[in-house]
Amino acid sequence: MLTPEILPSARKHGISDADMMHAFRNRIRELRLEEKFLVVGPDSNGNLLELIYRLSEESIVIFHAMKVRPKHLRIVK
Repeated sequence: MLTPEILPSARKHGISDADMMHAFRNRIRELRLEEKFLVVGPDSNGNLLELIYRLSEESIVIFHAMKVRPKHLRIVK
C-alpha cells in the first residue's frame, strides 16, 4: 500500500499528521467523489475526522482534514 503524502492544506484545521494517518488507516467509510475520495475515520483519541484525498498511479495525496461535519457523518450510518 502506498504511504500517503500530506499537503500543507490538510493541516489548516489543526489536525496532526499522526491523527490523519490514524484516521486514514482505520477508516470507517470511504466514498468516491469524482476524482477524489472522502474518508471518515477516528483519530488516535476516537474523534471522527473527515479526510479528502486524491489518488494517482504513484501516490495518495491528502489535501483536506478536519473534524467530521454533520453532512459527512451521514455516510457512517
